[in-house]
Amino acid sequence: MHNATNPTILIVPGLRDHVAEHWQTLLEARLPNACSVPPLEHDRLSRAARVEALERALAKIKGAVILVAHSAGVMITAHWAQTHRRKIHGALLATPADLESPMPAGYPTMDALRDHGWLPIPRTPLPFPSIVASSVTDPLCSAPRAAALAACWDSRLVNLGDVGHLNPASGYGEWRAAESLIDSLR
Repeated sequence: MHNATNPTILIVPGLRDHVAEHWQTLLEARLPNACSVPPLEHDRLSRAARVEALERALAKIKGAVILVAHSAGVMITAHWAQTHRRKIHGALLATPADLESPMPAGYPTMDALRDHGWLPIPRTPLPFPSIVASSVTDPLCSAPRAAALAACWDSRLVNLGDVGHLNPASGYGEWRAAESLIDSLR
């Protein structure tokens, strides 16, 4: 059981789930008190199924929790917070995916996202402390959009600079700054 000074770190991956060289996967392996929302076998694009998977993962954890979400995982977290009331110690929301804007090739279309319950993006304040870590060169969310979402969610905005989408395609495996941001939420 983890107390408030050593909460369980629950990783909330995006739609690509667990990528071996992704900073979230590496963080989970490095931190002894970290675990992850398991990948979905079915309904992988369903927002409702993703939110339910997060709820199931949280139900297995006793004590304080810090969520560490990336990309669409940020949106899963925001949607979860609309309907669930479990106390969360804090959340690191890294490079949110702006699902209300057309995505690059290889990502779901606006129609697919709408049909699977992702739209609109929740804009009510999150009921827990949070940090939105954004990039000035994120192909999935402009810096002004990330700042606007952070403001709606009452999140502290941290500008990471030129880090793309903070994923292996942007040159990021390890992302050691995640640990200091998580520590600031303890």
